[in-house]
Amino acid sequence: MGVLGLIAGAGDLPIEVAQACTRAGRPVFVIRLKGMADPALDAFPGSDVGLVEFGRCLKALHRAGCDRVAFAGVVRRPDFASLKPDLQALKHLPGVVSAARHGDDALLRAVLAVFEKEGFTIESVQDLATGLVLPAGPFGRLTPGPEHQDDMAQALRVAREIGRLDIGQAVVVCDGVVLAVEAQEGTDALLARVAALPSALRGSPEQRRGVLAKAPKPTQDRRVDLPTAGLATVERAAQAGLAGIVGEAGGLLIVGGSQVRDAVDRLGLFVFGLPDPLK
Repeated sequence: MGVLGLIAGAGDLPIEVAQACTRAGRPVFVIRLKGMADPALDAFPGSDVGLVEFGRCLKALHRAGCDRVAFAGVVRRPDFASLKPDLQALKHLPGVVSAARHGDDALLRAVLAVFEKEGFTIESVQDLATGLVLPAGPFGRLTPGPEHQDDMAQALRVAREIGRLDIGQAVVVCDGVVLAVEAQEGTDALLARVAALPSALRGSPEQRRGVLAKAPKPTQDRRVDLPTAGLATVERAAQAGLAGIVGEAGGLLIVGGSQVRDAVDRLGLFVFGLPDPLK
């Protein structure tokens, strides 16, 4: 199999994907998005590219012998008016900007279409780094009890609904009450808002209640933008007094697996994978 072009945004996920490729003997060439990609990715062959430097990106991928690409890491919606596209991007940018007005899913589909039109096959992160995928059942020592079942079901139901509306991928429910939903601010900010709520509405480190659910958007292309949970997610969920984190088995990526497992056991939370209702 040829060289994989990894389009890397912020966070640890691109590092884990690149490392997984290296362990598997898969050559990888990293497109490090300027101002986003972690400096640790400098250890891999690659190139630093601006967000809308499509021409530079495509040329670098072709020169490296890439015929397949994958997308990993956080890329926040930009201020399109402030961007400085190259000549290749000028050809594609009107369509991308138009798609962005219809939500993040439409924006991602437009970006993927650019690469596919240039002859690249899109690979999914979950296929490249199978060890990151949340399995069915508990991820760690603790298992949710009967008192958590209703909150888990309600949280995933709401997470799928806000995903259907292309709002976000995460929601917190405690005692049947929706405490917060994720939009553009991200999961860390969502959990910070929950932690700031009155203690009567949420749990505490001494008496944990409520769950965070993260689910893929029903209409999204699952090759990109699967929800993730990492060490920071677990620590912030613990600070908010939550009992655990729930996701669809195969539909949530656990970034930093052993560290996350150790943290949930140490902090007294559960992480649990439920069957995907579409399968």
